[in-house]
Amino acid sequence: MSQPIRSILVPTDGSEGAEIGARRGVDLAASIGADLHVLSAVDIRETEPALSNLSADDKLEQEQLLEEQAERAVDTVVRLARSHISGRITTTVEQRTPVRAITDYADTHDIDLIVMGTHGRSDLEQVLLGSVAEKTLRTSSVPVVTVPPSADIEEVGEAVYDDILLPTDGSEGSEAAVELALAWADVYDATLHTLYSVDTSRFAGVDERSQIHDALEETGREALETVRERARESGVSVAGNIGNGPAARVIRSYSEEHDIDMVVMGTHGRSGVKRYLIGSVTETVVRTADIPICCVPMEEL
Repeated sequence: MSQPIRSILVPTDGSEGAEIGARRGVDLAASIGADLHVLSAVDIRETEPALSNLSADDKLEQEQLLEEQAERAVDTVVRLARSHISGRITTTVEQRTPVRAITDYADTHDIDLIVMGTHGRSDLEQVLLGSVAEKTLRTSSVPVVTVPPSADIEEVGEAVYDDILLPTDGSEGSEAAVELALAWADVYDATLHTLYSVDTSRFAGVDERSQIHDALEETGREALETVRERARESGVSVAGNIGNGPAARVIRSYSEEHDIDMVVMGTHGRSGVKRYLIGSVTETVVRTADIPICCVPMEEL
């Protein structure tokens, strides 16, 4: 099947979290033969309060130091990529807010995938999703792979994707996520696990709860069979499963039990908001993940 990823954007600020994301991005680009774009943004607005009392010359000097820091961050990724990437490597340093720089660059340069660490210089080193990664997920028009600190790899070429998980809720807008998951399973000769969660918790106390469970389970079987058919057409090995309980919890448990290497999921499900807000299930999965999560914007119907 055709490879939907021809160009990958790796944002970096030189922090350890960003470098973890960069190694994954370089690894993916090397594996699928994609062009690599490396971007660092100098956000002058963040430093304006500290610079406000400086003279014009001192302020200019500090701004130059920030730009040099961004250039070093880019150069670090380029040095890593040079011996692994067969495609083009393009670098950019911009004076803009990071999120706007990332999303605008992706749109204007026909980027197919953004790969970034979940935590940068200004982000909390906890289970909280870093602000830049979170805002990028909320506004990006292309898929974003978020890489948590626990998903670090020592060397490019060490990343393994033997088992890829595709959660599904049967919504028609998830087509893009299915396409990307199938393509990656094909590239890496991986098993594609597809998972539907039957969650009746919001119907607690309803007399017809058992009937609701059966109806949801039937919807799940139909959703899984749709993915199975697509996988068979693509020559991809597939395993379909139905879980019970809140979707985010089921996804995490399944990932741990089956040693999943990457999760590919839509940013919105049946209850998602069309723009600017990632779905609650996706957000919970990304915030608590210890493996890369590929978040695919849902197709508008």
